[in-house]
Amino acid sequence: LVRLHNAVLRASFAALTPGSRAILTPPWPDLVIGAGRRSASAARKIKKLSGGRTKLVHVMHPGAGAGDFDLIAQPAHDARPTAGNILTIPADVLDMAREEWAPVFAHLPRPLVALMVGGSTRRREFGPEMAAEVAGLAAKMAREQGGALLVSTSRRVEKSEDPGTMPALLAAIADVPHHLYRWGDPAGNPYMGYLAHADAVVVTGDSVSMSTEACARPGAVYLYAPPPLITPKHKRFHDYLFGEGYARPLTAETVWQDWTHAPLNPSEDIARAIRARLHIGA
Repeated sequence: LVRLHNAVLRASFAALTPGSRAILTPPWPDLVIGAGRRSASAARKIKKLSGGRTKLVHVMHPGAGAGDFDLIAQPAHDARPTAGNILTIPADVLDMAREEWAPVFAHLPRPLVALMVGGSTRRREFGPEMAAEVAGLAAKMAREQGGALLVSTSRRVEKSEDPGTMPALLAAIADVPHHLYRWGDPAGNPYMGYLAHADAVVVTGDSVSMSTEACARPGAVYLYAPPPLITPKHKRFHDYLFGEGYARPLTAETVWQDWTHAPLNPSEDIARAIRARLHIGA
């Protein structure tokens, strides 16, 4: 039932397993914080059972029944209409990751350029040409500075419909010192370690989450976002990051610059809004 639209589910526990429903019992909480479409109907049901006393905060637009939520943290790139209950947002772990992965990267020359590769989406294809281009640009950046690459691939690029995509990427980084993590490697995912240690991050713009995570650190971020790869929604998000100084475009003309920005941290904005608008907490 979780696949049903929220307009059908309405305020209900219908899409939850029996075990989950069994533990949702009174007393109902003062505040429920949910995220994503799937939790929205359950949150609305809790508010209904509490007689309207429970406050609801939701990260990302819940779809149907938005009026039941006291605060919705809505990413700016969703381009939805605003309302009185909507907070528009730009969408310590790194310290732990820095310590954990320092010995693994110690042999690599600095600066370190992290390359985070997403891949094809439902509407856009990331094939060998793009793989070679983004990897080549990142390798060029590291090579010219006498540094190294930290390369992470996703399931989408590893499972590309074009069998030439991964070989094209690997060929482009072959002559540069690098640490490579390929999706599915059982040795452990160094993703957070890459973000913690990188002097600059190159990320493919098909992934909002990877772009946001890269911008959560203060170092340089370069977005690879050729028009054939990017949807209008992604472009709005990228324009926000560029406009606010969180990231810069990666093109053939990009040259190495050591620059910083304030870390992107929308969670702080959401917490402040909860305290101010709902009068919760000190």
